[in-house]
Amino acid sequence: MTEAVADSGIFHRIAKFFVENQDERTTGWFLSGSMTPLIIILVTYLYFCLYAGPRYMAKRKPFKLEGVLIAYNAIQVVLSIWLVYEGIMGGWNGVYNLRCQPVDYSRDPLAMRFSFRFPHQTLDGRRRVGVLHLQGRRAARHGVLVLRKKQNQVSFLHLYHHTLMPVCGFVGVKYFAGGHGTLLGVINSFIHVCMYAYYMLAAMGPKVQQYLWWKPYLTKMQIVQFVIVFFHTLQVQFQPTCGYPKSIAALLTLNAALFIYMFSMFYVKSYLRAAKRPAKGTEVNNNLLDCKPKQELELTAEEVDSRQRLVASGEEKKDL
Repeated sequence: MTEAVADSGIFHRIAKFFVENQDERTTGWFLSGSMTPLIIILVTYLYFCLYAGPRYMAKRKPFKLEGVLIAYNAIQVVLSIWLVYEGIMGGWNGVYNLRCQPVDYSRDPLAMRFSFRFPHQTLDGRRRVGVLHLQGRRAARHGVLVLRKKQNQVSFLHLYHHTLMPVCGFVGVKYFAGGHGTLLGVINSFIHVCMYAYYMLAAMGPKVQQYLWWKPYLTKMQIVQFVIVFFHTLQVQFQPTCGYPKSIAALLTLNAALFIYMFSMFYVKSYLRAAKRPAKGTEVNNNLLDCKPKQELELTAEEVDSRQRLVASGEEKKDL
């Protein structure tokens, strides 16, 4: 009797769910087996961004890394375009149902496309690149920000976002490689096309940065993205016959609501409130340039001599 009660416990049911519901199509994929390697990667990422990196850079000059940033962001743009294309061609071109799309666990070519793998291929470079891209691209950029001493850009919002999304990617690949929740990945990849294109251009220096007026719109796009995901996943709860797991849809809805709130607060703080503050320098697309007020500029030797002569003759005005 005791064993029967234990077997019916919540932890047993959760463990049973995660063991029995693994998507066998993705078994053996890189970083999709045990969650331990991913946890180690994320803990290392947070440790470096919050402690080790800032401490290492405390007495060092910031690294330039312009060439690295341009190349890195260019690669992200290309990979994100590919992910958008695969997502659209994999079902969101009219084949998938926007109201309810269950996960297709078959080895149908269309179903396999969303798991970045095609039938009759046991070693497909595309799927490996897709998983690596999903799990690793977020950590790299913040590592570069720390090395450039841009710690103000390593906010809670970005750390939360870039820590949670790989976990969502892991769960998606391992258990739900397809279906209703994949619309998030398609929209998010489109946002990344625009976002990494901006980062790439911004890394080219002030001559290009002065034309990047559209940075605030990236945050607006992020907010719109999660509003779409919020309602897209929420509707599953009101469809009793929908075959997509309602618990997963609920988690996606909650996650979208949190991101709507955090990105909205970020937008208010970074753009609306910042616009009301008195300027202390010249900002070129979020890059503050050092500009001293006119009265604080250093005087030339001739100006110093001239002032001294005026003081000596009693002719200097009080407002000088």
